[in-house]
Amino acid sequence: MINVAIVEDDKDIRESLALLINSTDGFMCTTTYGECMSAIKGINEDIPDIVLMDIGLPGMSGVEGIRRIKEKHPDLDIIVLTVHENDDIVFEALCAGACGYLVKETPTSRLLDAMREVKHGGAPMSTQIARMVVGSFQKKTESLLTAREIDVLNQLCKGKSYRMIADSLSISEETVRRHLKSIYRKLEVHSKSEAVAKALKENLI
Repeated sequence: MINVAIVEDDKDIRESLALLINSTDGFMCTTTYGECMSAIKGINEDIPDIVLMDIGLPGMSGVEGIRRIKEKHPDLDIIVLTVHENDDIVFEALCAGACGYLVKETPTSRLLDAMREVKHGGAPMSTQIARMVVGSFQKKTESLLTAREIDVLNQLCKGKSYRMIADSLSISEETVRRHLKSIYRKLEVHSKSEAVAKALKENLI
């Protein structure tokens, strides 16, 4: 069972998401919140498996909410579900610790698949977000990363799990992990979302 918490200020959207989750086998909406402060308090008391987080919230923004939640629960998976597609907001959310980024027009079947992907190590993104992210990769003449590390980071950016990256590049999962360890060290980051965000924002690859 995948327990999901929703942070969304629009009551209709919040209730629709909860209904979708609760009517799907293998999922349960444990609680919903209309803003970040109550979400932070509630999640501290009852940790879900996944948080669906809006960005444009009253009071504290979703990006700051993600950052504060991840400070206390670094292993908690947070998927952004928003109308915002601005480059800076996407990168800020990833840097804050989001492991996925979907727009609200995402089909319900894709949303459910995205939550399943997250539990298997994936980093799902809406097609238009993924296209924007991948399109922002600009290789410099001299890169901090090797060609294979760039391949791995590209695959990670597309939301693929370690196993999917290994299969795609015809290498072992252990080799993928070694490459990622090297990437983290070179970029001075500590997670896959931070690595992708920094590489994109600073045009390192």
